[in-house]
Amino acid sequence: MSPENRGKHLKRWSGVVAWALFVAIVATGCARLPYTTKVVQENRRVFVSLQREPKPEGYSHPVQFTVEELTAILSGFSFREKQRLPLRWFAEEVPPREIFRRDELEAIVPPLVDALQKASPEERVYFQVLAPGMNPAYERDTTAGWIAIHEPYFHLTLEHYHAMFPTRKSEQWDLRYPALPPDPKTFLLYFEPGRFWETDPVTHRPSVQYREFLKAVPTK
Repeated sequence: MSPENRGKHLKRWSGVVAWALFVAIVATGCARLPYTTKVVQENRRVFVSLQREPKPEGYSHPVQFTVEELTAILSGFSFREKQRLPLRWFAEEVPPREIFRRDELEAIVPPLVDALQKASPEERVYFQVLAPGMNPAYERDTTAGWIAIHEPYFHLTLEHYHAMFPTRKSEQWDLRYPALPPDPKTFLLYFEPGRFWETDPVTHRPSVQYREFLKAVPTK
């Protein structure tokens, strides 16, 4: 084989190898992401679904809550957005913000109650609370995250807080309104009363001792 043909041959094979590595990386990354198994409710105000995690967590699902109980638990959560130094010093001076307004709780709690009754031990409950965005034709205001029960702990993860999500799945070359949702952020969560906010010794996640909390906070 001539040096010229050898160079073309190596170039062609290097392209094939690079493409194969790209496909493998994408496939591996996708395999590690939770995926939707069932949509529980979807409308202009909320989206609630069951998600299966790549690594089974052994959640205590299904579980029964009343609307009043779950409303009481979610009302206790607040957050700060996690910041790096030196911004962290200023962020710590700002009081934590409640995650849900009253009208948002009224919209999201009933489908969450339904989803927790339908979830299996390998599934978590994903949610979005929706509202029109600054440009409703292209985007919508979205607060999103997921919840799960690992007895006796109630776990909540917040991924987006009033972030602007695209309303359409594709926009042709529109740089002002891209069709990709923003990346999840990292939030520091808090719960009041603080005596019920503990670290689950199994999952190592900060969580609510929800049964003890419900005993101490009467619900109607």
